[in-house]
Parts: sequence; C-alpha cells; structure tokens
Amino acid sequence: MSDFDNNHEQEDIYANVLRAGRRTYFFDVRSTRADDYYLTITESKKFFNDNGDPYFKKHKIYLYKEDFQGFIDMLKDATDFIINEKGEEVISERHDPNFQKVEPSTDFSGPEFEEL
Repeated sequence: MSDFDNNHEQEDIYANVLRAGRRTYFFDVRSTRADDYYLTITESKKFFNDNGDPYFKKHKIYLYKEDFQGFIDMLKDATDFIINEKGEEVISERHDPNFQKVEPSTDFSGPEFEEL
C-alpha cells in the first residue's frame, strides 16, 4: 500500500467533539479505500498516574452505513428506557459544573463528636 493510500484512508471528512467532564467523545467521518464513508466514535477518558501526570484511555467504535439504522434504533430504545424509568434530571453530582470532590475527614475533634 502506498503512502497516499494510508493517508487517504485516515483522512477525516467531518469531525465533532463532545466534552463531558473527564470524558471526551469524538465523532469522526472517514473515507475507506473504496471512497465510501464510515463513522468512528471515540471515547477518551482522562486519568492520572501516581506522580500526577495525566494519561488517556481511548475506546473506539467503527460504525458502517449498513449498521446505522440498527444502531440508531437501539440507541433510541435504550435512551428512551432510561428517560422513562429515571426521568431527565441528572442525579450524579459529578455532572454539576461546580462539583468539587470532598475527601472524607479524619478529624474527629468537632462538636458533633464530643461525648455527651
């Protein structure tokens, strides 16, 4: 395979990004060798090493035209089920833009811990 073929196969035709907390979703349309299009959906999640350096774990789905309708139908069924069962309110406080993780305290000297 020539370098042109390698580059052509990976060329992004369309790209969109959804940032969601520590996760980022990439929706990329690419071209096959036969000059048809397919969709890649990539989830990238940020983690930190013990030394504090960030790294990313990525998971990718390749979706071809012949599977679009089935994928859309199943996605709609699943999202409708969730909304019907749990409503649209986001329960997880981690999705609050002002969320700050509070570490449990090991200080037991406050008035709520005084002996009666």
